[in-house]
Amino acid sequence: MRADSRIADHCERVFATAQDKLRRLVTSHPDYLPQYTRGGKWKHDGAPWTNWCQGFLPGQLWLLYLHSGDAFWRGKAERYCELIEARKDDRETHDLGFLFWHSWQRWHDLDGGARQRDVVIRAGQTMGLRYKEKGRYLSSFVAPESAFIDIMMNVGIMFYAARETDDAALYNCALQNCLTSRRYLVRGDGSAVHEGVFDLETGAFLRESTHQGWRHDSSWARGLSWAIYGFSTAYSFTRDPRFLQTACHCADYYILNTPAHGICPNDWREPNPDRPFEASAAAITSSGLQDLAGIVGDPLRARHYREYACRIMESLAAPAFLASDDREWEGLLKQAAYHERLGLGVDESTMFGDYFFLESAAKLLKLI
Repeated sequence: MRADSRIADHCERVFATAQDKLRRLVTSHPDYLPQYTRGGKWKHDGAPWTNWCQGFLPGQLWLLYLHSGDAFWRGKAERYCELIEARKDDRETHDLGFLFWHSWQRWHDLDGGARQRDVVIRAGQTMGLRYKEKGRYLSSFVAPESAFIDIMMNVGIMFYAARETDDAALYNCALQNCLTSRRYLVRGDGSAVHEGVFDLETGAFLRESTHQGWRHDSSWARGLSWAIYGFSTAYSFTRDPRFLQTACHCADYYILNTPAHGICPNDWREPNPDRPFEASAAAITSSGLQDLAGIVGDPLRARHYREYACRIMESLAAPAFLASDDREWEGLLKQAAYHERLGLGVDESTMFGDYFFLESAAKLLKLI
């Protein structure tokens, strides 16, 4: 699908705003890798909760390079990739896909370099060390018995590493995590569970939980956006129809439960929330829906998902969300949330929200 002129104009405005904001960030705070804004400013001393966002700034810089061809952005993208290389061996996080897929893998896609490939493979192999045979899941950073729906966004790097090295065991770890997540972290109505807790002795599933949703049994929107995007990615690597079915099921839940403008709340089941929007989840969904539209097969359903992705982007390109007219605001996408329950980066910009907003625009412009 080619973006029509109206959507293309919105996407170009997103890129123009991103150029302005990111040039300011990398020149004012060189080598700084932020996670969320406070009062619209990136540089602050707010708590990180966990350090998982470092791949999104180099990811945005690569997208700016693809859009403009400007060597300035390529040089910065390479520099910020180098800053995180050592984390390929980080066994304390479940987010190695977030760290390396949008940064080092994008670099590899452009250059085909052996070094970049090796870094991505190493990150995928390190991710595989989190696998729990009893329970058949990849554990979160919180505890060995904890599995997050977010991890669906990180299995792609494991599938890639397994394919590149012909590692059947690593492939199976990624596959089993997807099957476990499908069974226990996606409900029958298509909503997503943030965290599943398992018995370490038997591997039995014990209960649903959440760190960022309203309640353990509620429906955290960003978790659902991870599921839409993550199961689409899993299907792209495996061609297992169960993962495509799950991605569609989650996408349909998002569409059925969100107002016509396409911007979700932080949790659909929270009554009378203080803030009506969680823009980062909407941006992730817009990008994920474009991937899903490309693999779903049914032309009518594919068109439905593409049109909804465009609807989200059109809404996010409005002044209430896109910080194009606010020179003092340093982020790209307003009204996002980093961690609402802890009060971190709420009604602010987040590095992941900005990345997926720009990625969705890049997909609509056929840059990636």
